[in-house]
Amino acid sequence: MLGSLTKIKKNMQKVEQVGSVRVDLLGGTIDLPPIQMILPRVVTINLATTLVARAAIEEISSPVVVFESVDYASTTEFALELFQSWDQVTNPFRELQFVALIVSLFRPKSGLKITLESGSPPGAGLGGSSAMGITLFRALAKFYGQKFSQKEIFLKVNALEAKILNRGPAGYQDYFPALYGGILALKPVPGDIVVEQFFNDEFKTYLEKRLTLIYSGETRLSGINNWEVYKKFFDGDDQIRNGLREIAELSDAAYRALLKKEYDKLSPLIIKEGQTRARLFPNILSSTMKVFESELMRRIRNAGVKVCGAGGGGCFLAVHEAEDRPKVEALAQEQKLRILDLTVMPPSDFA
Repeated sequence: MLGSLTKIKKNMQKVEQVGSVRVDLLGGTIDLPPIQMILPRVVTINLATTLVARAAIEEISSPVVVFESVDYASTTEFALELFQSWDQVTNPFRELQFVALIVSLFRPKSGLKITLESGSPPGAGLGGSSAMGITLFRALAKFYGQKFSQKEIFLKVNALEAKILNRGPAGYQDYFPALYGGILALKPVPGDIVVEQFFNDEFKTYLEKRLTLIYSGETRLSGINNWEVYKKFFDGDDQIRNGLREIAELSDAAYRALLKKEYDKLSPLIIKEGQTRARLFPNILSSTMKVFESELMRRIRNAGVKVCGAGGGGCFLAVHEAEDRPKVEALAQEQKLRILDLTVMPPSDFA
């Protein structure tokens, strides 16, 4: 808890920053280096939501860094001297290692109180940890008056998250919605990721009417499944390689439809991508999700399910026609599942 000497200094500004968590539409897993260079015509399509991570930073008088979690109603503090290097032999920060190492990049010389709120349920498959990493980094940069490009921020946060995950490289798609907002197509080129913005009011409305974001109540770690597929890809597993190639083809077809504003082609491609992914990841659909999917397809024509998170998180998309939304919501309520707001965050000016 905050000690009696841990007080916010007077006349100090409070810096706040928000960043969107994402919903992945097509092309997860194939954003893992170097798979994105090996497969042809790779593109990943996702959107930024109004579910946002939040970070607030204030200077305090004590020589400590205090992390206050809104989600867990907890406060944890560490000695300031622990934040002078990101490259440590041991992990004194335990479950807060990721955010602590981001703070260490700035080598703070005075105490800080950092308040964090994730904006999404834990293990939801919405890239919440990556969005938090981007948001915290941007808040710290603003606090210290330092300027970084979007690419620099992505590279630093992505590298630290890969270090913490310790299961191969971290994919790149989760970071960009928190930096750009909107509806994005991410196309890899040697040494870079090209970000194309597809946001417009027509497309925003189309997606919001036809996608329902549902939380199963389960906390699941999609990165573990992703890692198993990653290993099998480089072991030469034909099923995995063919499956990821199919995902790349579906994503590319969606991208080409977006270029022509043929939005009606998107929903079937999202459903098919979800089905392909379910074949690659045997456990990507929990039993709760399988029950929902079976009943959804029985009741509603041309509807389907796609799990959020490349390897399967606790959230999933119900994909349906606009007029079928009330039926989808009724089914979710029957099965005591939680519907999350899916509103597309407009593009933001980077500052």
